[in-house]
Amino acid sequence: MDILQIENLSKIYGEGETAVKALDNISFSVKKGGEFIAIIGPSGSGKSTLLHLLGGVDRPSSGKILIDNTDIYELNETQLAIFRRRQIGLIYQFYNLIPILTVEENITLPMLLDQHRVDKKQFKDIVSILGLNDRLNHLPNQLSGGQQQRVSIGRALISNPAIILADEPTGNLDSKNSGEIIELLKMFNKTYNQTLIVITHDERIALQADRVIEVNDGRISKDEVIRP
Repeated sequence: MDILQIENLSKIYGEGETAVKALDNISFSVKKGGEFIAIIGPSGSGKSTLLHLLGGVDRPSSGKILIDNTDIYELNETQLAIFRRRQIGLIYQFYNLIPILTVEENITLPMLLDQHRVDKKQFKDIVSILGLNDRLNHLPNQLSGGQQQRVSIGRALISNPAIILADEPTGNLDSKNSGEIIELLKMFNKTYNQTLIVITHDERIALQADRVIEVNDGRISKDEVIRP
């Protein structure tokens, strides 16, 4: 069974002669089972547009995205916001943490917005693995870049989403922190059996994935399984 189905997905910005086709009739699927996929391609290729559409933060011009058999763009804005919060974990290059909230509050925010009780054991396990036990009462500006990215990972994981999407998660970090962040993502990918899709320019990260999808000029130019 597929956790993700993308059917004839296109995204066009603008109209007429000034229209730009960011994605051009893309289709692929991902089976359940915790696959780690790297999406690569040059700047302007459409890979970030693809991730934003997968994450439900932008709408396609045409085509479908089904996550766990739900066509996310048949949902209204309120339904989509709830689905995104519960089923899609987003990790950004620049962290996107709430500056006035503590580490603990940033991590648990998706659950609090849903008015759901936080599973204390799960929270403790995630925080421990991320090495944030002694930072829970700190604000984001009191953390290093690597620590802030760990908080964003915790926030993405806390609601047990079906899919984790990471947009250049190491792009703002040095090589040591980059390596640690990717190892953490891979560990959570295997531990929780969640699909992990990473947008990256870093060939070293792509080579660690189970599958590499290359996007050029809005189309898939390569879809290669590295580790069956």
